[in-house]
Amino acid sequence: MSRPVRTFITLLGLWLLGACEKPTAPPPPAAAKAAQATPLRYFGRPADGKLHVYFLDVDQGDATLIVSPTGRTVLVDAGPPSAGAHLANRLPELLTGKLDLVILTHPHVDHYGGLSAALGAVGAVRLLEPQLPGTPADYDALLGAIGTSGMEVFSPAPPANGEPLRLPLGGGAELTVLWPRAPTEKLLTGDNPQELNSIVLRLGYQDTSVLLPGDALEKTEQYLVARGAPLASTLLKVGAHGAATANSSAFLDAVRPRAALVSTGAGSPELAPSRNVLGRLEAMKARVFRTDRDGEVHAVSDGQRFTLTPQRHSAGSGPGESESFEGKLDPAVAERGDAGTPERDAGPAAPGKSEVAAASGAQPRGGPASTQGVDIDLDKTPAPAPKAPREERAPSPADGRTRYVASRKSDVFHLPDCPAVKRIKDENRLNFSTREQAASGNTRRPAKDCHP
Repeated sequence: MSRPVRTFITLLGLWLLGACEKPTAPPPPAAAKAAQATPLRYFGRPADGKLHVYFLDVDQGDATLIVSPTGRTVLVDAGPPSAGAHLANRLPELLTGKLDLVILTHPHVDHYGGLSAALGAVGAVRLLEPQLPGTPADYDALLGAIGTSGMEVFSPAPPANGEPLRLPLGGGAELTVLWPRAPTEKLLTGDNPQELNSIVLRLGYQDTSVLLPGDALEKTEQYLVARGAPLASTLLKVGAHGAATANSSAFLDAVRPRAALVSTGAGSPELAPSRNVLGRLEAMKARVFRTDRDGEVHAVSDGQRFTLTPQRHSAGSGPGESESFEGKLDPAVAERGDAGTPERDAGPAAPGKSEVAAASGAQPRGGPASTQGVDIDLDKTPAPAPKAPREERAPSPADGRTRYVASRKSDVFHLPDCPAVKRIKDENRLNFSTREQAASGNTRRPAKDCHP
């Protein structure tokens, strides 16, 4: 038999064998669609009966993750836009499911800029935000997208009886919203109203606690001290990134933290925490952690003490060493209830502070402190509160005058008389006549030292 004939017979046999096999059916449409979807993935560990607080390293911004003893999860702020990729990678490592709650303390981009990326990676069920007037357009767009996604949005409005808004997290852990209290009490007014009315939170778990003041300023601190708010805490998330416009002596004396956490960016002197603030903390022997130096800081509470572990050693080599801080505070600093938690509310305003309370519209309350609050069950979130009309910011006049200054090598802008402007080289200096030009579509943010 010739070679071409043998080749033909071989090919014919292979063709007949293939024809006898049953063809593979195409996948059903539903299966094909499921294969194309990208499910959310989580790699966190199950709840271990302890309270975990992660002070995330998001450069110049704020982001804190709370995991309760029973596994409830709360993300307080989401850093600047540049932190989005980091949050999208880090949060799945710490979670076992969608976030139960996201809290945006106030509408500044270094606190909400990374939220879209974070939600895209892990999802969330609810959002708490202060509903302040004069919010930027991109913040409103973010809330609009969140609302259409099915997440429930509500505000920290307390009841009319003056009691605090409480968020039980399970296992004895609880978040208390100390400020704002609108419409029960009027918002604080003055320069930088969004920071003045930043959400202030206190996280308590048995004998341990964390105070999270967002970017609240000294006027807010004076008001909280005057009304006797429960400020004494084991840990303090230093307000406004350690700016001199916050963290007053009277406020720090009321908190008396064992340790303090500063979330700040690296390599930018103008954004560094105030030396005066750091000096006050050191004077009261509070151990200071900084995200620009220590990286992410993980705090774990067993109910009696917090153990803090920084991501990096302060010397810059290897992981940091763990340090523990007892939760029990001196009786002279804070009165304790049966469970070791400071009183939830207090009586009359402190002497000399009545003008602060009067300016806010708050009414001083006498008599014994109340131990009752309003619990918000995270399984049964209240219906979204009616959205208050937002006051639109009037555009700055474009008359050619220099009203704002920035550097080509920085993503912040200043007032012309800000001390930081003197450090900008002429070849890097940018002058703007309107705030909108300076913000450059929200790619730049106002400086913390001069608050343009």
